[in-house]
Amino acid sequence: MATESQNVQKNIPSAPKAGPSSVVKENLAKVKHKLVVMSGKGGVGKSTVAVNLAFDLARRGLKVGLLDADMHGPSVPKLLGIPNLPLTVGENGKIVPMLVPPGIKVISIAFLLMNRDAPVIWRGPIKMGAIKQFLEEVEWGELDYLVVDLPPGTGDEPLSIAQLLPAPDGAVIVTTPQDVALLSVRKSINFAKTVGLRVIGLVENMSGLECPHCGKQIDVFGNGMAEKAAQDLSVPFLGKLPLSLGVSRSGDDGKPFVLASEDGVSKKFEEIANKIVSSVEKRK
Repeated sequence: MATESQNVQKNIPSAPKAGPSSVVKENLAKVKHKLVVMSGKGGVGKSTVAVNLAFDLARRGLKVGLLDADMHGPSVPKLLGIPNLPLTVGENGKIVPMLVPPGIKVISIAFLLMNRDAPVIWRGPIKMGAIKQFLEEVEWGELDYLVVDLPPGTGDEPLSIAQLLPAPDGAVIVTTPQDVALLSVRKSINFAKTVGLRVIGLVENMSGLECPHCGKQIDVFGNGMAEKAAQDLSVPFLGKLPLSLGVSRSGDDGKPFVLASEDGVSKKFEEIANKIVSSVEKRK
């Protein structure tokens, strides 16, 4: 006899089937690789990872685009120190993305808000329409990598990207060592598998703090749990990034830490980025 829990599970709808339009495919035809950065919950440093991944790729001499797909809490412009300037439309009728040195093309809903403190109060279909517009009507041009920063969770925006983005190379999932974060990240990994999005790997952020006085490692949020979760769910573990005052300051100052890290975090991140690039390039 089926339990109540089993009956509930049978009634949970599967992800609706959809696919990228011919317009999206045509507009992104010159984009070689597409990476999605996501997390199970907020506050784990997902956008920081997305921004610094884009800059790490750019400093390798690659052409990079960065799409902030968080409709309610867009933080990419702040992390990049981009002023509140309106977007423009080119002669071909396409939206011109912001260009951030060394040449990263950036799009965010924040550029469309007159006041960055104004909330975006949209239902799912409107958000999906906005993401579709960012994919169809932005002049992305020729790119080696398009990095998409998703909001936390498994709601409208992640589902829209999974359905609309043609041939994504996979997802990088960010978490912290806390049990509450890992509970959510397991859902993100299973979400990716459900919608056919390859999981490139798991990044553990805020992984310990080095005491500035004695140099001892302090495991503020625990230790080793993210790596164990990756093993349990059969996904690659990409590495750990420690808690760092320099990283916090770099975000507040709008300067990615990969360009100005003084505490070794940049080197650790470069190792993670190397694994991501290697995973993507092996699929050619």
